[in-house]
Amino acid sequence: MRTMIKRTREVRTTGKENLWILQLLDNPIIAADLNYSSNYLIARASGKGLCVVCKGSKFLCGKTRCPLMIRLTSYLRMMPLIKGEDVDGASPPSVFVGRIGYPYVYAGPLVPPVHEDTSLFDLPELWFGKSIDEIVGFRSMLVRGKHRVHVKNIDGAGKIMDRTRELALSMGPVDVELTLKNKPRRRFVLDDEIQPFGPSALIKDMSVRTSRWDHQIEKAYEDTDLKAAEAVLTLYGKGVLVSRIQRAFSVGAFGLKKRRRLVPTRWSITAVDSIISKDMMERIKTFPEINEYRVYESRYLDNRFEVLMMPDAWKYEAMEAWYPGTIWNPSGQNVVLFSDWEGFEGRTTYADIGGCYYAARLAVCELLLKERRQAAVVVLREIHPGYIMPVGVWQVRENVRNAVGQAPLKYNRLEESLRRITSQFQIPLQRWLQSSKLLQDALFQKKITEFLMKNKP
Repeated sequence: MRTMIKRTREVRTTGKENLWILQLLDNPIIAADLNYSSNYLIARASGKGLCVVCKGSKFLCGKTRCPLMIRLTSYLRMMPLIKGEDVDGASPPSVFVGRIGYPYVYAGPLVPPVHEDTSLFDLPELWFGKSIDEIVGFRSMLVRGKHRVHVKNIDGAGKIMDRTRELALSMGPVDVELTLKNKPRRRFVLDDEIQPFGPSALIKDMSVRTSRWDHQIEKAYEDTDLKAAEAVLTLYGKGVLVSRIQRAFSVGAFGLKKRRRLVPTRWSITAVDSIISKDMMERIKTFPEINEYRVYESRYLDNRFEVLMMPDAWKYEAMEAWYPGTIWNPSGQNVVLFSDWEGFEGRTTYADIGGCYYAARLAVCELLLKERRQAAVVVLREIHPGYIMPVGVWQVRENVRNAVGQAPLKYNRLEESLRRITSQFQIPLQRWLQSSKLLQDALFQKKITEFLMKNKP
């Protein structure tokens, strides 16, 4: 079932089944601290599905909290701040490039209706440890202005696109004034596969007050003979945050002059993770192997990560186990396990797991490059029902960074390290082995060095 909620002067419902949404707002336990009015809402639903029966309280979906109630709460706290068709606030800075309709996409700024230090609203490197409510609150505050443009028509897209790019290259919060063609609306969809987001509307006019550009990013932007991948690697090498590189990459700030184009935000995030980690891998392959088995661990947002490093030439595998009641296994009875891997020569196809594969790869490569060592790496992840909604691949990157940023548990034998890992998971070892290419090879595949040692005269 899907329900749309938007601001209006009247309250209407398409059937008695939908009154539960409005009744929730009359519950003082839920709405006591909300500055809301029922005039903000229109509830539309089909009257089918678990949500109507559950009413946000019975947790029939298997989750420990209702993600819809968390999103609704953040939405209602923000909506009274929006007055008419004008939005005036300090952008973190933040921009968004959509992918629907590609190559014609909607691009524009993300602007909260407040003037304060909003830098944290779009700085995932500092989100680790934040609650799901805080993260949804950050995202819900950002009003998305939309301007339709062809991805290759960057220079001819007009002043709105020029100012959006200017915003993307800025160092800190920038005051932005948006005049929208209509009141911002949010598609409040009862679908737990959709990431939290704020309301949106088409842009009529946009002004950006004086901003200070990131000097390093500005230099890459002005160099129209520098390839995009080289720009990404140069900026990362100079300490520019990955999220800032991804933002500039999405607005076509890098690359040869005639080849610059907009890149949908979702694609730009994965592209930057992939470019940086791929370059690291080539250097890592030249280093000596580690000489012990290592286990690194991290826990956050009911995601459990175990990172295994084995003394071998570079190989990499990412594995995800989704429990019943989670995003990708909402109504199943058993755990669903996905995996993808690459050998020493790398891979030429996009990983089935998606962006999480490259985000985790970047994090483990950062450690190995720092230590000037190589290893065979397996990232194992269990996702439990407490992870009630997707928040983005940054969560994977920062979880693995947190893991490898701590002292590892060290073992002399693979079996010892696997016992530690399985003691932290609920899934038995055999299940992991059935889905893992690298673990099967490590346990059962004989190496030529073993043969040579046995036959040594």
